[in-house]
Amino acid sequence: MTDRDHVTDHARLVTTAHERGITTLTLDSPANRNALSARLVRALGDSLSGCAEDPSVRAVLLTHTGTTFSSGADLKEPANPYTFIALMRQIIELPKPVVARVSGHVRAGGLGLLGACDIAIADRTSDFAFTEVRIGVAPAVISLPLLPRIEPRAAARYYLTGERFDAVRAADAGLITEAAEDADAALAPVLDGLRRASPQGLAESKRLLTVGVLDAFDRYAEDLVQRSASLFVTAEAREGITAFMERRDAAWVR
Repeated sequence: MTDRDHVTDHARLVTTAHERGITTLTLDSPANRNALSARLVRALGDSLSGCAEDPSVRAVLLTHTGTTFSSGADLKEPANPYTFIALMRQIIELPKPVVARVSGHVRAGGLGLLGACDIAIADRTSDFAFTEVRIGVAPAVISLPLLPRIEPRAAARYYLTGERFDAVRAADAGLITEAAEDADAALAPVLDGLRRASPQGLAESKRLLTVGVLDAFDRYAEDLVQRSASLFVTAEAREGITAFMERRDAAWVR
C-alpha cells in the first residue's frame, strides 16, 4: 500500500504510513482501547511533529486499530492534562489538515482528539459518549476544541446524560463531518481534494478556520485544567472511578 512505512519508537503505540502526500497515523494500542496514556499522547505528538517538518506531507489521516478510536483518558497511566491540551493544540495549529477516520467507539477524552481534527468521517457502526459525568467529573479540557464546534443543544444533552449516540447524531451535532456507510469511500474525495490543494493554500485556509478554537485555548485552558484537577480528587470522583473499574453502578445511581 505504501511507499514509506515505519513504526515509532513508542512500543508501537502509533504507526505511520505515507502514500501520495497523505501520512496516516494509526493509534495502535487496542489492548487498552487506545486509551490516552502518557506514552500514547507523547507518541502521537512526536509523530505529528514529524509530519509538520516533512515537506512531502500534504495532510494527516488519523485512524485506529481495533474497535475503539479512543476510550479516553487512561486511568492507570494518565497523561498530564497540560500535555494533552498541548496535543490538541498541536493538531489545531498544524499547518496541514488533520482528518480523522473512525470505525468504532469514541469516548470522553477521545472526543477531544476528534474535535481537534479539521475533518472527521465515521462509519455508521461508530458510537460516541461523554462519559465523564458518570464517574463524577466533567468534560473540561476537551471542551476547548469541542464547544466552539458542537451545536449547543446537542452538547447540553450529551454532556449531561453521558448517553451513547450514533454517527448520524454526531454529524447532526457538528462533532463529525460525515456519517458514512463506508468511511474509506467517503474519505476518497476528501483526500483527493487535499492532494490537489497547495500547501500554502491549505495552511492559510486552516488558519482562518481555527481562529475561534485557538481563542478558546488562550482564554480558558488554565481554568479548565485546574477545574479538572480539582474534580478528580473529590470523594465523588473516587467512587465513580472505582465503580467504573469494578464494573458496577456508582453509589449515586438511582
